[in-house]
Amino acid sequence: MATKKAAKKASSKKTATKKSEPKKAPAKKAAKKTASKKSSTRKYSPSASKNVETEMKEMKKGTLKSGRSGKKVTNPKQAIAIGLSEARKAGKKVPPPPEKKG
Repeated sequence: MATKKAAKKASSKKTATKKSEPKKAPAKKAAKKTASKKSSTRKYSPSASKNVETEMKEMKKGTLKSGRSGKKVTNPKQAIAIGLSEARKAGKKVPPPPEKKG
């Protein structure tokens, strides 16, 4: 009977010391993330960024229209998407559009 009580006390002391120790994140994973983000090649060609620039200027003027509906574009993200789409159609170096979820 005495051994069971002693075992319980010993186990409770062990868990108490584990809780007080701060957990440290491994440094190796953080180093890998920063190294993998660097890329030596361009994602977009300079001519593709020129397309985006012209579309942004049109949007700011208020003359940029979208698709078949012909509604005026007011969102800068939409203007960028239109510029990249035009660059893709022209065959310039642009990554494929992201796939839609759902």
